[in-house]
Amino acid sequence: MSVVVVPSPLLSVPGAVAGIPGSPDAAVAWHYGDPFGEQKAATQRVALVDRSHRFVLRITGKERLTWLHTITSQHVAALADGQSAENLDLDLNGRVLHHFVLSELDGTVWIDTEAERGPELLAFLQKMVFWADAKPEAADHAVLSLLGPGIASLTEALGVAGLPTVLQAVPLPEGGFLRRMPWPTEEAFDLVVPRASLADWWARLTAAGAVPAGMWAFEALRVAAVRPRVGLDTDDRTIPHEARWIGGVEEFGAVHLDKGCYRGQETVARVHNLGKPPRQLVLLHLDGSADERPVPGDDVTVGGRTVGRVGTVIDHFEFGPIALALLKRTIPADTALTAGSAAAAIDPDSVPVDDAPQAGRLAVDRLRGR
Repeated sequence: MSVVVVPSPLLSVPGAVAGIPGSPDAAVAWHYGDPFGEQKAATQRVALVDRSHRFVLRITGKERLTWLHTITSQHVAALADGQSAENLDLDLNGRVLHHFVLSELDGTVWIDTEAERGPELLAFLQKMVFWADAKPEAADHAVLSLLGPGIASLTEALGVAGLPTVLQAVPLPEGGFLRRMPWPTEEAFDLVVPRASLADWWARLTAAGAVPAGMWAFEALRVAAVRPRVGLDTDDRTIPHEARWIGGVEEFGAVHLDKGCYRGQETVARVHNLGKPPRQLVLLHLDGSADERPVPGDDVTVGGRTVGRVGTVIDHFEFGPIALALLKRTIPADTALTAGSAAAAIDPDSVPVDDAPQAGRLAVDRLRGR
């Protein structure tokens, strides 16, 4: 499905440089003239990022939560008012189609997801309603993100008495809501506001001290935190275990392991109980002197043998050029790699620790008297 994403009106802000044409972030600012300074502001002060190209939809109806619970990977049937979660839509083989964030607030489930995938997700949800009392529809809302420890100084500008805790949301006085996220920094908040008020919010928050920052800053911090982005760090074979999306709301994951009744659940349960994922998401440090940087989808190789794929590639203000990659799980952390045509090394701290025996294997061993 070809989706036309309208450029953000905030591209008219002085200093705004649009994302690369054809990239997922072409419709918003990539930076405002100081990419590394903007990243520092997002970790040391407070930065404001235009993410208004996110696709926002809402679901109303008395059965919105119990219905959504049956067709997606997260446990949302009893989501409390003001609670948020990450969630996935999988295909029949358990491969990731959509990743989205949702918030339950005042009788409505709000969902935001990738711009190019949003219409397809909405079409799927509408198709799956059948006789349930649930109504998914597009919402004319937009997303802004605030990053950094200085956000506490903006409570008056936000019009809230206090900041929500992680994966909680509070309503904003003029419509929309403020939601706290567990990434890409320790202090990360999303504003989901009516699109008509987007410019007003930008002006209000920057006047209160928020530093304008582009998607370059957001993406650099996301990659450093080893948080995947669907479509960039995943391919058409990616299952949730490979991309670190396993875990319920409390674990800040997107797949609850104590529920069934959703498309792809058999694969999730089988890998969790009996197997290991064939690949794992890791952070790569790239050779900054390479003549050519890799791009998402390039092969990661060892001695000419393909062992994975490159995801997001970005320049970080402290780490230099870094990337996410899906690598074969058996590749040792000290292996010398080539990403595209650039030398690359695995960040050992990013390698998941997954040496516990699976419950299913233990059960089989008990039956066999081992």
